[in-house]
Amino acid sequence: MKKLGDRKDGIKLHKIHSMHVIMPLIFPNRCDNEAFISERIDLTNINTYLAKKNADNPEYAYNLFQVVVAAVLKTMVLRPKMNRFIANNTMYMHKDISASFTVKKVFADDGAEALAQVRVKGEETIDDIHNEIFRQISFCRSDELDGGTESLNAVANLPGFLTRFVGNVARWLDRHGWMPESVTEGDPFYGSVYLSNLGSIKLGAGYHHLTNWGTCSVFCTIGAKKKRPFYDEDGNAQIKECIDLGLTIDERIADGYYYSRTVQLLKKLLENPELLEKPLNEEVDY
Repeated sequence: MKKLGDRKDGIKLHKIHSMHVIMPLIFPNRCDNEAFISERIDLTNINTYLAKKNADNPEYAYNLFQVVVAAVLKTMVLRPKMNRFIANNTMYMHKDISASFTVKKVFADDGAEALAQVRVKGEETIDDIHNEIFRQISFCRSDELDGGTESLNAVANLPGFLTRFVGNVARWLDRHGWMPESVTEGDPFYGSVYLSNLGSIKLGAGYHHLTNWGTCSVFCTIGAKKKRPFYDEDGNAQIKECIDLGLTIDERIADGYYYSRTVQLLKKLLENPELLEKPLNEEVDY
């Protein structure tokens, strides 16, 4: 049931610490409140897990990106403050949990891109997420246009003065949560987390900025696979295959301790991917 102050895509939070009430008033722009966190993930267990998972059905294979998406979504489910967003100086909780990403139709300089989004309720497992990502990517690489791309094309084809007018109106509607669902449904910046698989184009993780547009408070980049030394407690090194993750977070939605515990959980899930066989809302010791 919608209450006073709620948006169609978010529930207004009333019982929050006074700091989280004041910070959006002092620092109103999401882009001015970016916190950056890096984490290196040992792929030993993921590689073993994927080999076992794909042994019987290699044509419908699970991959690293799907594991990361499943782990990030489970983390968002179990750490609900990460699903918050701030708009128009007010803090909200997303009404659902979603992971967005961009799909390159063809790996070429002039290859088109399409937008994809996976929504979950909490009962899903990695199998459900694998199936949905496979479906989304198959659709994005077809000749059909997703709703978000169609909206972008429609605006881009307007005369210049109309494009600027539409942009000003859109920013005002966005700030108040009044953008039509036909636009926001296909917009990856209207969601819980945006992931970018930079490793697929041979890049390191790096960091991606947030945007003042939309409702996304978390951005996760996934770097290319590399071999790096890992040290045990005695200082002995062992070379292992790994990836780096680059997380950009709106620091206003929670505090540093909460972020630290969130990253610990994410790392636990990625280094123990069998935990993703359980429903997203099933608790994990970490």
